[in-house]
Amino acid sequence: MSEVSLSKIENMIYVIRGQKVLLDSDLADLYEVETGQMNRAVKRNALRFPEDFMFQLTTEEFRSIQKIKNRDEHYGGQRKLPYAFTENGVAMLSSVLNSDRAILINISIMRIFTKLRSFLLLEKGLNERIDRLESNSSKVFKVVFERLDNIEAVVDSKLPVRKKNIGLK
Repeated sequence: MSEVSLSKIENMIYVIRGQKVLLDSDLADLYEVETGQMNRAVKRNALRFPEDFMFQLTTEEFRSIQKIKNRDEHYGGQRKLPYAFTENGVAMLSSVLNSDRAILINISIMRIFTKLRSFLLLEKGLNERIDRLESNSSKVFKVVFERLDNIEAVVDSKLPVRKKNIGLK
């Protein structure tokens, strides 16, 4: 049984309809089964895969994935639009595909989804800190400019007023 690198799996994750998903063909490749065989097993267990676990891509979604993958229009002769499996759908696949390989691959995929979730939480926290910092610095600059305006007004009021001479010397 060959090892699958986590970076290979990470590169197979796409964001479609606001969800991180893996395509059926990529999962079949990881599980070392044919895509049709995996999809038939899923269809035999359709109750385990509601819409939030698995959905079929639209033509537009499929074309955008092809552009990302730099694949040609035909995508290896595939006749049907691929299915996308969410994190929950991938977890459910382990109960449908009962092999050691499927179990090991699912463990790797779950670890990657967990890692991605951690990165997103970290990014959200950093964005909030940056927003607070920007807000606070805006307040500080506002105060500084107001004080500079006050100092300028005071200095201008203390300068002697020079009369302009009108006429010729």
